[in-house]
Amino acid sequence: MLVVVLWLCAGSALAASAGAAIEVHGSADGKAPAWTISSTAPPGWTTDCCTYARAIGVNEVLYQGEWTGKPDRVMVLNVWPSKLPTLDAELQDDRKHYLQADPAGKVVAFPVKNPRMPCSGVLYSGSDHVDDPVVFCDPGAATGIRYSWSMTVSAVDPSRESLLDAFRQVVAHSRYANPAPTSSSAGKAH
Repeated sequence: MLVVVLWLCAGSALAASAGAAIEVHGSADGKAPAWTISSTAPPGWTTDCCTYARAIGVNEVLYQGEWTGKPDRVMVLNVWPSKLPTLDAELQDDRKHYLQADPAGKVVAFPVKNPRMPCSGVLYSGSDHVDDPVVFCDPGAATGIRYSWSMTVSAVDPSRESLLDAFRQVVAHSRYANPAPTSSSAGKAH
């Protein structure tokens, strides 16, 4: 009996240490067909598509502990119909807006490898000593969308490097799929 209890506890501990699956859906929008973006959340992170994410106008948020409403240590997925001609153009447009808002800010490359699609990232280091890694991904012209993952973390956060590593893993594991439409999921983003 003790062996069974220990085995069940070990199984629960393994399940708790594994990251939660992320699956976010969007309906067709103009020329963009319905889509699904999936990844894996780091162990201990909460995923939310429908309460806090909707409240701030994004597709998904990942956070640790209780939701505070502050952007610090929150990973954000944002999906939109592609309008600019290239992934680089998306990145350059974002960089331009960032530097207009914080002319003293610094921008350096933030490399992330996603084996499924091109992704390009930057690390914004603000004059307020807050860093924002932002990675834009392009699942291909036929998808009609692009998406980004972003996060805010203090430049002096003692967990900064492990947070950035967790962020890289989420981006690297991101996948795009074009789901077959069903009557129950049409028109919903969850």
